[in-house]
Amino acid sequence: RTEYEGTAPSEMERLITEPVEGSVGVVNNVIRVSSVSRAGVSDVVVEFAWGTNMDFASLDVREKLDRVRLPQGADKPVLLRFDPSLDPIMRVGLYGEESLIALRLLAEEEIKPELESLEGDAAVRINGGLEEEIQIEIDQPKLASLRIPLSQVVNRLAQENVNLTGGQLKDGDAEYLVRTLNEFQSVEEIQDIVIGQRQDAIITLADVGRVIRGHKERKIITRINGQESVELALYKEGDANTVTVARVIKEAVAEFQEKSGELLGQSRMEVVADQSLFIEDSVQEVLNTAILGGFLAIVVLYLFLQSPKSTAIISASIPISVVATFFLMYVFDVSLNIMSLGGLALGVGMLVDNSIVVLESVQRYRDEGMPAREATIKGGGEVAQAVVASTMTTVCVFVPIVFVEGIAGQLFRDQALTVTFSLVSSLLVALTVIPMLASLQFDWMGEFADVERRRQELGEDNSMGFAKVLGLLGTVASGAGRFVLTCLRPLFWTFDLIVGRAYAMYPSIIRWALGHRAIVLFGAVVLLCGSLFLGRFLGSELIPEMSQGEFAINVEMPLGTPLAATTQTVRAIESIVREQSAVRVVY
Repeated sequence: RTEYEGTAPSEMERLITEPVEGSVGVVNNVIRVSSVSRAGVSDVVVEFAWGTNMDFASLDVREKLDRVRLPQGADKPVLLRFDPSLDPIMRVGLYGEESLIALRLLAEEEIKPELESLEGDAAVRINGGLEEEIQIEIDQPKLASLRIPLSQVVNRLAQENVNLTGGQLKDGDAEYLVRTLNEFQSVEEIQDIVIGQRQDAIITLADVGRVIRGHKERKIITRINGQESVELALYKEGDANTVTVARVIKEAVAEFQEKSGELLGQSRMEVVADQSLFIEDSVQEVLNTAILGGFLAIVVLYLFLQSPKSTAIISASIPISVVATFFLMYVFDVSLNIMSLGGLALGVGMLVDNSIVVLESVQRYRDEGMPAREATIKGGGEVAQAVVASTMTTVCVFVPIVFVEGIAGQLFRDQALTVTFSLVSSLLVALTVIPMLASLQFDWMGEFADVERRRQELGEDNSMGFAKVLGLLGTVASGAGRFVLTCLRPLFWTFDLIVGRAYAMYPSIIRWALGHRAIVLFGAVVLLCGSLFLGRFLGSELIPEMSQGEFAINVEMPLGTPLAATTQTVRAIESIVREQSAVRVVY
């Protein structure tokens, strides 16, 4: 971004934008350079190839910009690591009883430097309020009568307001740097400067005009709930995490309010827009959905198995696999976001598949009378190859997505990695933890009872022994479990009835399908062709529309409409919106 105040867009394009584009366009790995030239501002956006080290790229861009020769009066180009066309991640409003000039000065001198120093915060823009400006109003007829040109007044102001280096002063072995300080400190000093002389009479600026402390012409007005305010729009760096940066900013705002109560006075700061809230709510909803999905998976398992032991063993694979997945996500720098948690929710349903196959194989040999250890070794080894093969086929579907470049790869990389991690974790759990649990007898209550019985036979006094406490807890838990199972018996009966009828109907459906193969194949082809035809009418978009609990009203006025007229129109709309009971903040 390069600023050149008072320059028209066409001149900005010719004098600023084109030289900057030409210099940064030759940097390595640049794939596109675009620009927007506005009155007094030139924005040149440089896009790099995926995987480019942006730290080194920034150094290359700075080196090229240092060689560009810009017109005298243009500011030095500033490198911003964010897209100026994107919305800020947070908007903070500053309003209260203080004057708008004081609020603007507070935001520029105190709050902005503190927020821009935070890690991940790329820039802070200040809008609204009043920017202080010393204005000199000249009485043109009086100036003309004294035959003093306006350029002379401008030159005298520049000559009297200087801050220059004065060279060096040596005093023995000491060496001093000399500065010439002669800047205006007050309005009175400006009024007293001499701008000319007529017939030994000194003419001061106060004789031909007046100096007032005012403000710049307003281009933006911001209000919170009808009250004028100063806005601080905060932008994050391109590779920074929105939630993390927003959390740091909110902590810094709270700390500033606590430490700088005297500076704020009767004013206060309020966060009027925060993108991280929607992200956190979405992530929490996906997480809750994944937890609910895991619980429903356990319920469905019990409905089919109707064995507390088998259900408990298989259910153990879900939390163990999830914890292992979180560890792998941390190693590969995958954050908790909507895509990664969506992949985890997708993987939770598949986590128990391998465990079910291994446990059923082990249980089959246990039912045949084989000892627990031999049944575990034989049953697990028999299905190990099939379990590994089925898991790897699913993993092979998701792994290639990790290597996709572009925006699609950025979006779905976390999801693909999370699904892969969860499946690999579930495979390891199914081949190690599940066989180990299946080999146990799960009769620890009985073992404690045997220990207690032997201690009593030996005459040891242990009336309040640990085994009795565990026995009591086991009795209570067993009773509670029987009560729950008794209450759920109608559900089990209904489920068995429905599934039993489905099992009974399935052989007849298979026999009919095998006897009418031509009809089945023709129906499959018709469905395939129909889906391909209807698929052309489906809309496509990158991300589905999402509601964030807020909406914007954009008003376009005729060209040349003054700010006061626009403000009056917006106030009318604002008053209508504020009358709605569900509205919390109008900004």
